[in-house]
Amino acid sequence: MQRPLILIPPSEGKASGGTGLSLTEMGTYSSSGTNVASHTAGMHSDHIDLSAQRAKVIKAYLAYVNRARPTPKFTQFFGLKDEALNAALLANREILTSPTLAALDRYTGVLYQELDASTLSAAARKTAAKQLVIFSGLWGILSPDELIPNYKLKMGSSLAKLGKLSTWWRPHIEAALVERTNGQVVWDLLPNEHAAAWQPKQTTALRIRVKFLDEVASGSSTKLVAVAHWNKLLKGSLVRHLLSHPCVEPAELSAFKHPRGYLYEPSLTTETGNLIEVNLVAPLQR
Repeated sequence: MQRPLILIPPSEGKASGGTGLSLTEMGTYSSSGTNVASHTAGMHSDHIDLSAQRAKVIKAYLAYVNRARPTPKFTQFFGLKDEALNAALLANREILTSPTLAALDRYTGVLYQELDASTLSAAARKTAAKQLVIFSGLWGILSPDELIPNYKLKMGSSLAKLGKLSTWWRPHIEAALVERTNGQVVWDLLPNEHAAAWQPKQTTALRIRVKFLDEVASGSSTKLVAVAHWNKLLKGSLVRHLLSHPCVEPAELSAFKHPRGYLYEPSLTTETGNLIEVNLVAPLQR
C-alpha cells in the first residue's frame, strides 16, 4: 500500500517576505488576479491544478481588501486590530506582487513549529511533498512546496459572490482529491473549519481522525478531557512521526512516543464504516 495521505490545516501565523518570484512574475496571475497560467511551482504531479478556482477567490478577495479599512467590521473579519490589522491589509493587497515561499516554510503556527520542517532532510522533504495536503481558504489545497505569498484568509470566511469558502471550495477539493484518496489511507488531522471543505468518498480505504485526551483527577477517580487549546501543537509532532513512520492502521501508533507524553490507547478506538477515530492519552501524573 502507498504511503498514507495526511490532511492538515494552514496556520494563522505566517513568515513575512520570501525568496521566490511573485505570482505575477511567475505568470500565474495578471495584476487583476485573473488566471493566466497554471500555478504549478512546487506542485506534486498527483495534484489537480486549481488555478482557475484560485483566481476566482483571489479576485473576490482583492475586491474586498482593497476597500477594507481599520473598522470593527474588518477587525472581526480578520480577527486583528490596530497595527496588526493594517499590516494584514497591506500584505493581502500585495498578494500578487509580493515574494513567495514554499507553503511549508510560509506557515509558522504551532503545528508547523512542532513539525519543524527546517530540520527535515531533503529526502524527508520530498516525502512530505507527496504525503501532506494543506487545506486553505485562499488556495483550496496546497502541496507543501507550492510557492505562496504572505496572506490572511480563513476557510470559514465569506466573500461576495462566493459565499462561505469552505462550502464554495468543497466540490473543487473533492474533485481534486478523489483520485488521490481512492483506495488510500488518509490521516484526517483537519479542524472542523477545514474539514467542512471535504466530504470523503467511500472509496477511501481508511480515514483516520485523532483526538488528544488528558487524564485528569475527578474526585476520588479520574476522567478523560479532550485537549482543545494545544490540539494543533500536539498534531504537529504526530505529523512529523507519520512522515518518517508511514502508519496505515492505528495499531502502528503503539510505537509512537509523543514528546508531550501522549500514548495510543487502543481500547478507545472506534470504527464507523471506513472512519476510524483514534485517541492518544496523557496519563495523570501521580
